[in-house]
Amino acid sequence: MNPSTAQARVLVDELVRNDVRHVVLCPGSRNAALAIALHHASVAGRLTLHVRIDERSAGFLALGIARAVGRPVAVVCTSGTAVANLHPAMLEAAHSHVPLIALTADRPIELVGSGASQTTVQHGVFGALVSTVDFPMAERRPGQNALWRGMVCRSLRSDGPVHLNVPFREPLVPDGDLDWPEPLEGRAGPWTAVSPVAESRSGATDIGHLGERTLVVVGDVSPEVARATGSFAAAAGWPIIVEPLGFAAGETIGTGSLMLAVGLPAALRPDSLLVVGHTSLSRGEQRVIRETPVVHVVSEHPQWTDPQHRADYVTGPLAVPPPNFGDAWLSRWRDADAGVRSIVDKFLADEPWPTGLHVAQALVDALPYGATLFLGSSNPVRDVDLAAARRVDLRMFSNRGLAGIDGTLSCAVGASLDAAYGYALVGDLTFLHDINGLLIGPGEIRPNLAVVVLNDDGGGIFSLLEQGSPEHADSFEHVFGTPHGADLAALCAGYRVPHVLVSDAASLREALAPADGIRVIEVRADRSRLRDLHSRLRSVVAEAW
Repeated sequence: MNPSTAQARVLVDELVRNDVRHVVLCPGSRNAALAIALHHASVAGRLTLHVRIDERSAGFLALGIARAVGRPVAVVCTSGTAVANLHPAMLEAAHSHVPLIALTADRPIELVGSGASQTTVQHGVFGALVSTVDFPMAERRPGQNALWRGMVCRSLRSDGPVHLNVPFREPLVPDGDLDWPEPLEGRAGPWTAVSPVAESRSGATDIGHLGERTLVVVGDVSPEVARATGSFAAAAGWPIIVEPLGFAAGETIGTGSLMLAVGLPAALRPDSLLVVGHTSLSRGEQRVIRETPVVHVVSEHPQWTDPQHRADYVTGPLAVPPPNFGDAWLSRWRDADAGVRSIVDKFLADEPWPTGLHVAQALVDALPYGATLFLGSSNPVRDVDLAAARRVDLRMFSNRGLAGIDGTLSCAVGASLDAAYGYALVGDLTFLHDINGLLIGPGEIRPNLAVVVLNDDGGGIFSLLEQGSPEHADSFEHVFGTPHGADLAALCAGYRVPHVLVSDAASLREALAPADGIRVIEVRADRSRLRDLHSRLRSVVAEAW
């Protein structure tokens, strides 16, 4: 057996033995040995192999699968620009602490710098956030097997993504000689399977600084931490505001994000904050963090979220019994929440359909029990945050590590592969940015995924920011609004994906009924109304207070 074939078989075997059960592969020449080894492992039922022709989409597909299954997932590609196309997904994985493995084929070291085709410096291509493990060139000599296995196993002991860079010399395909290395299947080895997810840091031993008027804010955390935080807050008598990825926390202040956006009245201003996970959705959250005297941050990971450098305490998930302050403070928040919810419901009932808030509210309400929902990182996740019911049964995902719109469809496909029914809510630019995520070859596993596209012909979120104010109207449409006029139905037809355009709430609910396969549900909205809509909503809440 030639060295490239032997090395590829050992690497694939060791990935499987380290709990890697899904691999996404992009076709190429230099990674041929890996592709063939992966094919054999797939046929043998040792892993599930997904093949994609676009490396950027492949990276985000792997990221989505890793989010859903909670285990490391590998994405495999050839050398050169193929590697660079994995960069966005690797960055998102680094900031989201997702165990994504980039397994990249490389050219022999003597070709680097020589002008050889598809040859560049691949070490460190993903920057300081992702460590690169450079494998030595495979040779036919004793000890190689153990060396390769050890390098794979040790590299996966990290919290987040890792880059395994493997140079291959020709021949790159099996040559019929099977005498080396020793058979892999069923062999007991010196390496034990490990999870690349680091254990959470030990919890706080003292929370005496968190008094009765504590407000809990939960961002992007695991469902387990969200549920534990919800139980802790309920026992303490503390109100809890959650972003969509923290919906598993349970009974929460459903209009909390809107209340923070408007600004809290004196009776609801906290003396201390317990901030759990990666909070990133609203300026209202950042304002209350900035204005609260005591801030305690809880993080599952060694890196914690504190962009304003306001944290007085930083710990792992709380490992102490909760205090009990009674329900007076919590009741005050619940009363306010009920009042604001009534205002929001009436406001939306009086508004012409559709807006993003309408669609988010109707979508979350219509989803079947236990459905998976992937949210685009622009307005969709914020619309769900502001308008939708807090459903603890949903599996919620979004790329909030860096909050980019790239790769969203591919991530949604990956996150939905093991779901009975998956859904995604995205904007039109997000949809167009990753439309290749719909390109799935024959014989590949396809999820049951309904992609809801709120199409307002451009970048609606910019309407809500400073550049959307009237004084910038002369430049807004050209450089921020970016209308495109794309025909989504025609594009879907080209990908052989069913498409339906809905024009009212009843049609949307009907289109959301569980169905097999991938389909696109388009809702067209008027972007010019967006800034005024949100301004009026905040005003009616502020006036009621």
